[in-house]
Amino acid sequence: MLATKEKKSTPAIEHPSGDARFKLVDRALKRLHFQQDALIEVLHVAQESFGYLDEGLLIYVARQLKLPPSWVFGVATFYHFFSLEPKGEHQCIVCMGTACYVKGAGDIVACLEKEYNLKAGETTADGKFSLTEARCLGSCGLAPILILDNQTLGKETPASAAARVREALQGQAGKNGRGARPKVAADEEEFAEGETL
Repeated sequence: MLATKEKKSTPAIEHPSGDARFKLVDRALKRLHFQQDALIEVLHVAQESFGYLDEGLLIYVARQLKLPPSWVFGVATFYHFFSLEPKGEHQCIVCMGTACYVKGAGDIVACLEKEYNLKAGETTADGKFSLTEARCLGSCGLAPILILDNQTLGKETPASAAARVREALQGQAGKNGRGARPKVAADEEEFAEGETL
């Protein structure tokens, strides 16, 4: 007679905070076998789960991967796609690479800063919109480009960028899957006149 072994179930170990989002991070850590060279992938999962990487989350990842916290912090601050601050509901990243800058990316940033009363790297007080600059997004043929809510938009002008952000904030962008081309308002013509193509 064969003795049947009962499988002992191991109780799930929850993060002390009880925050269920840590389960997503733990799942990624296990899937990647706690390998230290999977740090960037784990940070991506952590940011997707929490929206940004706060100090406590970075320390948690460092402990789980047995890495120095300074190493994890260094990686998180090196790459522009990681954020240590909460971001707005809508995010706009303007490429400031050489090609984009020469073709007016600085004017786009200035226009958005003026319209939403913030500086690049900040979020509006109501938490609706974040503006970020990136060194180069690697699509120089479409310069100047921006990424608005994960949608890459090329050959933008200050006026068209402002209109697209306005549409996003009003919930109109991307309804057709590509984003409607905005109409340029008369008061925005001043930005269009100074643009270079």
